[in-house]
Amino acid sequence: MPQIIVLLHHELCPEGIVIETQSGVSVCDALLANDVEIEHACEMSNACTTCHIYLREGFDSVEESDETEDDLLDKAWGLDSDSRLSCQTIMGDTDLVIEIPKYTINQVSENH
Repeated sequence: MPQIIVLLHHELCPEGIVIETQSGVSVCDALLANDVEIEHACEMSNACTTCHIYLREGFDSVEESDETEDDLLDKAWGLDSDSRLSCQTIMGDTDLVIEIPKYTINQVSENH
């Protein structure tokens, strides 16, 4: 069973966490199911950047992003070469190491 290793995040995951999940599940769904309250303002419909993550390990094991996701990521805070939207990142059979950015751009609610 693949794992998601979440590096520590000062608010959402202060001690980090290792999540066992199944292939075919989005990273966002796996995080939420394990009480890591990542923002997802568009309800995971690939229409915002609030669930932006960095794939620190395992980037090549997930399907490539589509044009819509790429266009959205261009607007994300702290864009990096290993940035993805967690709602569009579907688990395969390989473990992932992710980092949740310190900030997010949320047009509805800025809590930072």
